[in-house]
Formats: sequence, structure tokens, C-alpha cells
Amino acid sequence: MLHLRVVCPQGRTADVTGVLRDEPGVAHLVVHPGVAVHPAGDLVEADVARECADDLLGRLADLGIDHDGGITLEQLDTVLSDRADAAEEAAPGDGADAVVWDELINRTGEESRLSLSFLTFLTIACLLAAIGAVTDSPVTVVGAMVLGPEFGPMAAVAVGLVLRRRDLVTRGAVALAAGFPLAMLVTALATLLFDAAGWLTADALDALDQVDFIYEVGPFSLLVALLAGAAGMLSLTSAKSSVLVGVFISVTTVPAAAFASVAAIEGRWSEAGQSVLQLGVNVVGVVVAAALVLLLARSRSRRRGADRALSDG
Repeated sequence: MLHLRVVCPQGRTADVTGVLRDEPGVAHLVVHPGVAVHPAGDLVEADVARECADDLLGRLADLGIDHDGGITLEQLDTVLSDRADAAEEAAPGDGADAVVWDELINRTGEESRLSLSFLTFLTIACLLAAIGAVTDSPVTVVGAMVLGPEFGPMAAVAVGLVLRRRDLVTRGAVALAAGFPLAMLVTALATLLFDAAGWLTADALDALDQVDFIYEVGPFSLLVALLAGAAGMLSLTSAKSSVLVGVFISVTTVPAAAFASVAAIEGRWSEAGQSVLQLGVNVVGVVVAAALVLLLARSRSRRRGADRALSDG
């Protein structure tokens, strides 16, 4: 379940509690009169089933509470209550399949910001992937794939396309367009240092047989990207973040970017070009699949809303 906190003007508390009372998926409704200081007002709290949270947020927003007060949601890991169990049973649908759109927008928007930490993680991931590639170490490459933060911007682009949020598309695209070239440039400079130290030669790349999946583009490259994009978006919408680790390991974006830099410095232009193509195929595949998952989820949400409107009528 989710914990809902609403700060509202005292004159609107009755409207807020009315919305919450009418929702069968709500339990533990509590009103704290006059405790809110800035903005001044009442504090209303309740535990809500995830499958009804999106509809509740929409109704509260229709009351203007998001402008005159504030609305917050928190994930509850453990709830021991017969009332809560009854609320989850009464709520339509399945909580694991429910999409809280405002939560998704906030999460993808935050994770797609072009920040120093994003650039640092992406650069370190590319350096690790480059080291794993030149040493023919798939374990190191996998570690780099887990570390890479690039799924956040790709998810933001998908959400922005489906919801027609230009700000999310722009934010995610800028993070990818700025992050990968910078990380690849640093990786190229590191490759020059490896050459100067005698740690790497062009002939050494001929012996790679454990990590050739990085630059070998084929039909399975797109298929894996599509499956990873679908799984990643499902994990975001269902709040099962642990699944994202598997998604990161599946997507060959960071290794491809890193190997493109290494191959270019060593004059292996064919492998460099194939790596860039692999990067593009994976990015496009993830975004397309994630957007398709969101379109299906949005269609289900609209059907549930229509069915509920008919039953209420």
C-alpha cells in the first residue's frame, strides 16, 4: 500500500475527506486539524491501495489541493491491518499492475537530469567497460553495465513521448546526447594512456572472443533491447526496482560506447562503427519498447476509468 499525506486549507478539508471516504481502497483515514503551518491548514492522512492511487491523485488535483496545499505519497513496506487488507481487496484491479502516473513522471524526471553525478557514473561505467573489453573480461563488462545510469534518461524519453511531455523528452535526450560523448571522450583519452604505458596494442584486440557481443550487431541485438526496455518500464511502473538490475545487464549501451572509443583510437574503424550502431540500436529499442508498455498501461487505465464511471452512473 501507499501512505497519502494531504495538506489542505481548512475550508477544503471536508472535500478532501469526502473524496477519500468514497474510495473503497482507502484505510486508516486520519485528520489533524490545524497542524499545518506553511501553508496553514489541516493535515489529512490515509493508507491507500496502489491500484486506486492514480485516480485519487487526479480527484485531489481537481480540487486544486496541489496548488493550495500539498500531496505526498510514500511506499509502505509492511502494513498489518485487517482494514488495509479489506481496502486492497475492494480496490479494482491489481496493485502490481497499477501505474501511478505522477509517481512515474517524478521518478523518471529526477533520474534523467544531466547532473555531475550522472556524468560521473556514466564515465566510470564506460572506463570499466573499456578495461573489461581490452582485457577480454566479461565480468568487468557486466559490472560496467550495472553501474551505467543511462536507463533513466531513456525511460524519461519514453514517458515524455507517451504523455506528450516535451520537457521529459528534452531532459532525457539532452542527458544522453551530452553524457555519452563526454564519457566516450574520457575513455578515448584513457585508451591513449593505455597505449603510452604499453598496456594495449591494436593486435591485442584480435584476441577478444569473450566480449565480441559488444560490437557484433544482429537481429538479437534489437530483440534484447526491446525485451529489456519492456522489462525496465514494467519494473518502474510496478515499483519493482530490483528488476532493473537485470535490465542494466541486458542492455549493451555503455560497453558499446566504450568499445567505440577504444577501437577508434586503435584505428579499428569497422569495430568502432559497429559499436556506435550497437549503441544506437539499443537506445532506440529500449525507448520504443518502454513507450509501447506505457501505451498499453494507459489504455488499461482509461478502460478502468470508463468502467468505473459506468458503475458509478
